[in-house]
Amino acid sequence: MREEPSPAPVTCSRSVLPSCSSSVTAEEERWPDEEKKPGDLRARHTFAMMMMADEQPRGSSVLSWEQVQRLDSILTESIPIHGRGNFPTLQMKPRQIVRIVRSRMEEKRIRVREVRLNGSAASHVLHEDSGLGYKDLDLIFCAELEGERDFQTVKDIVLDCLLDFLPEGVNKEKITALTLKEAYVQKMVKVCNDSDRWSLISLSNNRGKNVELKFVDSLRRQFEFSVDSFQIQLDSLLLFHECSAYAMSETLHPTVVGESMYGDFNAALEHLRHKVICTRSPEEIRGGGLLKYCHLLVRGFRPTSASEMKSLQRYMCSRFFIDFPDIGEQQRKLESYLQNHFVGHEERKYDYLMTLHGVVNESTVCLMGHERRQTLSLIAMLALQVLAEQNVIPNVANVTCYYQPAPYVADGNFANYYVARVQPIFPCHRHTYSTWLPCN
Repeated sequence: MREEPSPAPVTCSRSVLPSCSSSVTAEEERWPDEEKKPGDLRARHTFAMMMMADEQPRGSSVLSWEQVQRLDSILTESIPIHGRGNFPTLQMKPRQIVRIVRSRMEEKRIRVREVRLNGSAASHVLHEDSGLGYKDLDLIFCAELEGERDFQTVKDIVLDCLLDFLPEGVNKEKITALTLKEAYVQKMVKVCNDSDRWSLISLSNNRGKNVELKFVDSLRRQFEFSVDSFQIQLDSLLLFHECSAYAMSETLHPTVVGESMYGDFNAALEHLRHKVICTRSPEEIRGGGLLKYCHLLVRGFRPTSASEMKSLQRYMCSRFFIDFPDIGEQQRKLESYLQNHFVGHEERKYDYLMTLHGVVNESTVCLMGHERRQTLSLIAMLALQVLAEQNVIPNVANVTCYYQPAPYVADGNFANYYVARVQPIFPCHRHTYSTWLPCN
């Protein structure tokens, strides 16, 4: 694999927000006297952006005006949170939920250092035609979570915030936190160990665009591949909307910084633009990044060389089977990935499973022969199920097989067909979780 610079161990960086007036003062101090011209806002803004870009470390970069516009449209877009049963759909703007959750966390004396946009949405902001698609909306609250009480407080805050988005006329007095969790939460995860302290609350969306609120005190590994390693700091944009009486324009908009957890922002952005698969230390990734890697292959991403591909695949397969050694765990993981990552693109499931089958067959070196065959059979079974769901083949639970009778069959009562009793393929259930999920 190509050697890339390794960043320092990742934690959410502390950020001090400037006031609206102090940011102008800082720009005035850096603006040379001989270049000051009344009303020359465009030139002054360009100069300030150049100065800011020169000061950025290698792992970060200042967003362009076009990128800031895409970011703002994502934060102001209304996303439906679909309720189960008879519960109404909530219309939620990311900017609103960030403001409400952050203010209530600070009321409870949980300090929020900064808020970031992560994942496919951040990649979409930086490069619109990334090939990754824009699915979940991942919002990271970098906060100081000192113990179990803080995790529980954050959970209560998020569930309580959902009441604010219920339509008018709904009687909120009898709706409990447990009821809200069952109605609107897709999953909840909490990890608390020596290196990682974070929790995740995912709010349901039937079209796969879940709103995922992640509360991070520390997280050792925040990305799988360079193309999904981007995070965008939102504080300056959120502060602008709170302080400014003017609408954003090319000559008047906040400086927004993007960062790559991969360690080299420009290299990661080039990988995104040219659909290159690159990572470092895949053995550190939970599951090895195997499922995401095969998803990238299906979307047209490729490693830089065949030798790199083989090395990468061996590491990923080994880590996947370390984390998911049992065939039942493997089935649950695969079904969950198919359910969560192919909403609206069900036709890609079969190609994805066949790609995964090929990678596991070629690059698995850590399993006994029967274990390897068992996993390959599982993947093939899921692929057959996908074809059945898409009506490419008949329903395999009740297949009628027709046979031409042999010449020696003279019995007049002989039936010229029989119905094969086929073991039904396990259905792909939608998993909902009523409590925190362990990460191991």
